[in-house]
Amino acid sequence: MRTEHLRKRIAGVAARIMAEEGVADFWLAKRKAARQLGLENHDVLPRNEEIEAELRTYQALYQEDEHPHRVRDMRRAAADLMRELEAFTPYVTGAVADGTAARYSSIELNLYAGSSKEVEVFLLNRQIRFESREPRRRDRAAPETVFMLEWQDYPVEMAVYPRDAERAGGRERLRLPALLELLQESD
Repeated sequence: MRTEHLRKRIAGVAARIMAEEGVADFWLAKRKAARQLGLENHDVLPRNEEIEAELRTYQALYQEDEHPHRVRDMRRAAADLMRELEAFTPYVTGAVADGTAARYSSIELNLYAGSSKEVEVFLLNRQIRFESREPRRRDRAAPETVFMLEWQDYPVEMAVYPRDAERAGGRERLRLPALLELLQESD
């Protein structure tokens, strides 16, 4: 029972950290929450799903006025950008897709291209300012490159994968029609 209580407390603090500080990484939020609570035992860390549930509760309680508007506005911006990037089979993922976008969240897109150079040339030709970085990890599931830019005043992270990786799936992700359907439901 004590372990379950600790997991719930860590999940609650991690959710607050994600909502208020803009931490998007579940693992980082868990560790930071455990440290704030003075816990060293990583065996009691909650699952991502537990934190996501607490995040939804936190946003409903403490950000009820701003949160739905933020998610809707970020989804609209994502839809506009996805239209621009249609040649690269874009998917929106992360907090914008699942509806937990917090104050400092980025719009996360997965793109599928012959190479990251194709996307880079596309952005350059449209005079869209961007930065690029290597992915944090290097394995088969990692993107080739991640491009960071601003779109309609929102930060965007676009992970570029090879075209044949599109079927791999992974986290919840939405194509443009599904995103537009969510937008229509919220209006």
